[in-house]
Amino acid sequence: MTGAPAPGRPAVLVAGIGNVFRRDDGFGVETVQHLARRGPGALPPGTELMDVGIRGLHLAYRLLDGWGTLVLVDAVHRDGPPGTLYTIDAGRPAEYDDGPETGGGPGPLDGHAMDPAAVLRLTRNLHAAMGGTLPDHLYVVGCEPGDAGDGIGLTPPVAAAVHRAADLVADLARRAAHTATRS
Repeated sequence: MTGAPAPGRPAVLVAGIGNVFRRDDGFGVETVQHLARRGPGALPPGTELMDVGIRGLHLAYRLLDGWGTLVLVDAVHRDGPPGTLYTIDAGRPAEYDDGPETGGGPGPLDGHAMDPAAVLRLTRNLHAAMGGTLPDHLYVVGCEPGDAGDGIGLTPPVAAAVHRAADLVADLARRAAHTATRS
């Protein structure tokens, strides 16, 4: 069945994205690390955490393993106050498309500069070339950054949002796991 988790594979992949050397851009990584510190009962069985950081290419290949749901955790600019959380239901990654490619074909691949949209485009292309199963559903849990300049450590409003974001991710994983068991 297309989109179903591969046999023996977790149903939900939670991927923390961001550059920890760019202050609040490290929000996704910090949130996934926070979830990992909560221990094994914090997330439903079949959920896997992935600290992606800036390794979008690794995430693109990992998505071919067969996941029912992908939850991306990242800093998201939406003009709100720093620390504001957003939950975005992005639907089916297999249908994700932000328009035609320009420039006569793909340029050089920079695995350290891939935003989530670029990862999804690459995953779709890899799926077409290599097979594999794309996730059925994509969510983004984002946080409005205050400072994404050079430096280590989240600003206080973004750091304060990590615990709440972890709760949102856990809730999405529970709902996805519950939906998967009913199918």
